Amino acid sequence: MAAVASMGEALEPALQGALEWEDRLVAENLRRIFLLIYRIVGNVPDAQDLTQETFIKALQRREQLRDAERAAHWLSRIATNTALDFLRRHGRLNWCELEEAGEPLVSPLESPEERILEAERRQWLEEALQTLTPRERAALILRDVEDLPAEEVARCLNCSKATVRSHIANARVKFRRFLAKRRP
Repeated sequence: MAAVASMGEALEPALQGALEWEDRLVAENLRRIFLLIYRIVGNVPDAQDLTQETFIKALQRREQLRDAERAAHWLSRIATNTALDFLRRHGRLNWCELEEAGEPLVSPLESPEERILEAERRQWLEEALQTLTPRERAALILRDVEDLPAEEVARCLNCSKATVRSHIANARVKFRRFLAKRRP
């Protein structure tokens, strides 16, 4: 029994370190991953579920992460694939306001006019994202919002860099057309 107790004491710091790493990984990336998934699937309840699924997958496969500094890119890839798989399975998009996620997105220091303008910009962005295919949306978000290099976006989407460039170019053209139609 003493040997078992001493083994448990020896393992405790390692387990504690692993738990701290997991907590830090989730805390540092939760909001970013949620927003990434939300922008792809378009609704808060599904984005919340898929965010949880992403972290479960990541924590189950943490031994695959050889470089802790690349954890953010690794999580983005898991999140993107999880969201795209969801869209393939369910083939649906339901758009709603991000405020439903439970966190206010506006600063209490903003004026009412600034809040209205920001809400209008957010609405335009959501409507413009609806005009894109899921892969175009994912490529655009990963490249322009998450600021991932094209090589990483290609790995996330399991395609070539040329395909990523094509998706992004198509998405930007659709955005421009959408904005041109919206201008008075």
